[in-house]
Amino acid sequence: MINYKNTILTLVLAAIFAGCTNLDETLYDKVKSSDYGKTSGEIETIVGSAYATLRGFGDNISLSYPACEFLLFCNETTSDEVCIPTRGSDWYDNGRYQQAELHTWGNDNLLILSSWRYCYEGISKVNAVIYQVKKSELSEKEKNVVYAELRGIRAYYYSILLDMFGNVPLITDFEDTSLPKNSTRAEVYAFVESELLDIIELLPSEIIYGRITQNVANALLARLYINSEVYIGQARWQDCIDACDKISGYVLEGNYFANFLTENEGSKENIFAIPFDYTKQGTVGNYLIALSLHYKQKQAFSATSNFTDCVNGPCLQPGVYSKFEETDIRRNGFLVGDQISAATGSVILMDNGSALSYTEDIVDFTNAAQNEGVRCVKYEIKEGQTWEQDHDLVVMRYAEILMMKAECYVRLGAPALARPLVAQIRTRAKLDTPADITLDFLDDEWLREFTFEGLRRTTNIRMGDFFKPNWVKTAETPAYRSIFPIPQYALDMNSNLTQNPGY
Repeated sequence: MINYKNTILTLVLAAIFAGCTNLDETLYDKVKSSDYGKTSGEIETIVGSAYATLRGFGDNISLSYPACEFLLFCNETTSDEVCIPTRGSDWYDNGRYQQAELHTWGNDNLLILSSWRYCYEGISKVNAVIYQVKKSELSEKEKNVVYAELRGIRAYYYSILLDMFGNVPLITDFEDTSLPKNSTRAEVYAFVESELLDIIELLPSEIIYGRITQNVANALLARLYINSEVYIGQARWQDCIDACDKISGYVLEGNYFANFLTENEGSKENIFAIPFDYTKQGTVGNYLIALSLHYKQKQAFSATSNFTDCVNGPCLQPGVYSKFEETDIRRNGFLVGDQISAATGSVILMDNGSALSYTEDIVDFTNAAQNEGVRCVKYEIKEGQTWEQDHDLVVMRYAEILMMKAECYVRLGAPALARPLVAQIRTRAKLDTPADITLDFLDDEWLREFTFEGLRRTTNIRMGDFFKPNWVKTAETPAYRSIFPIPQYALDMNSNLTQNPGY
């Protein structure tokens, strides 16, 4: 079996930028060489470049993000969990974050375009690598093993597109230069399922960090099945349980925050993570936590302010922090109240002379004070760490498997089977578990366990919360907004695409 682990960690940004997301363009100039991609060692390198797309990309068309922002900005700020208030002139950005919070986005919102391009950037790269592997001198048996992993990466991207956009083009043939049409959401669902089922026996059965394995494929299937009623109008709760039962070798970490250490590749709970190693390998970093903290927060972490820059962006919506019981250890992943200078021992002062004291309330979302909103410090913070941080971005944890099974048991009318699964998570959080496990309780537990992990919008839609008024959104959200519009840029580039209903 080819080992890609080191390659994944050593690829530079050029490997990320080599892909193409314009649906009417080709990548032949990237893979036409007859002198490269023949041997297993060379294949190892180019497959690693497909994995590297997971970190994110940069271009001059949409917003250039690492993967942490793609997960956060669309899937959290449109949920009932995270918001990005406008603070004076900061974080207005043509109203894109206000539109996300109010569910008033249009097809010109760059958050949406960037998520679209993130996925198709990765898909284009995978298709190009599959084409190159086909031209290699590997045996057909060896090729099929390599294809399995590549198709798994592509299925992951399509699972995101299925969830966010629904009716999207299915592009699998690198040599087909015709302009693709939308496939229906049901067709995309069937594609993701069939791809994962078809490759699963060819994937590694063992745990291999940062790679698509049988465990990862089964976790993706479980995610597909738990949301099946939303995606295709057909509930598949038992299929979700069955997929979860096929996942093995993982346990809950005794320390919740062990999953988010700087060197979190040692976690026995993380099923799939996107590797980042900025200081050693020069990759784009995971700066999720730096996004959240106030500009002067570094004074609290270092007596010499030897800490990353912070940009005072995403924070918890009012009321979210209060959903955590006082003894819940997961509360320690957030900052609220006075922030104390490591150098002076006094409260840090903002530029206006007021204390840097985070509040749960946000009085005016469109003109918030700099200190309003509870901040996230879920990923480990070390003195001297840079803006581009080294934490691997957690995509799937074993806790999610337990929660999916529990929810499915409740939906199947067997809450007693759900309780011991939830109890594992609650016990680690230093909490008791209710005798009766309901969907309402699980809804809140999904929020508490996975805050800032990119799952909340999908959970909101499945639970029905997404459509209800919230702290700033006074009207109900129409059903069509459960998926985003096809970006206008994509429509302009491809006349065969049609807009999603309602937009």
